[in-house]
Amino acid sequence: MGQQKLKRFAEFVTFPNCFDFPYHLKGKWKTEVFKNNKPLVLELACGKGEYTVNLAQQDPDTNFVGIDIKSNRMWKGAGISQELGLTNTGFVRMSIQKINMFFEPGEVDEIWITFPDPFPKDRHEKNRLTHPEFLTLYKNIIKPDGIINFKTDDDGLFDYTLETFENVNIKPIEVIKDVHNEPHNYDNLRNITTHYEKLFSAKGRKIKYCKFRLDTLTYSPKLEAIENNILEISQNK
Repeated sequence: MGQQKLKRFAEFVTFPNCFDFPYHLKGKWKTEVFKNNKPLVLELACGKGEYTVNLAQQDPDTNFVGIDIKSNRMWKGAGISQELGLTNTGFVRMSIQKINMFFEPGEVDEIWITFPDPFPKDRHEKNRLTHPEFLTLYKNIIKPDGIINFKTDDDGLFDYTLETFENVNIKPIEVIKDVHNEPHNYDNLRNITTHYEKLFSAKGRKIKYCKFRLDTLTYSPKLEAIENNILEISQNK
């Protein structure tokens, strides 16, 4: 590992707005971290935390938490937050697969998923952040009418997500297939651009967005596991 990464890892845990696998904060984000009862919004796989920082600047009456497994990436957003004097941001190193171990049911008001790894190979499908198992995790921590925002440049992941919605009984609230050219009223979709979004846009890729809720989600991981096991057995015969 490079010296720069090691330095950032070490600095990250010293920042007052940064947390490393904080299991002890489950159910206590508003009372112990932000010390208020304002809405709590998560940015999943936040990378450098561009959305976390920018949304926090635009909406000081909401608390924003960026989540990623790589603290050396979040180091940048955390540092910018401190330079700007933002008191409504936090950054957490954790595995999203264990998100229900860090947040209580209904503790989260809204979620952003911005440019996650598309995991294009079929064998990696369960790593996609819009896979039904992830959606089930989000449903466990977000309030019943909570909104999820999904933004990506990847056609395959976007199509997969919309197909998944059909399979698990989710009807999207809004689908925008070209954020920077289609008419819409979501200014922060155009005004906030991440490092990767700029790279993708420069290559001519269309930026896509989907807004949805999970209150109608119907999915049984156990049933799917049984079905997959049966399919695997039949294919090996």
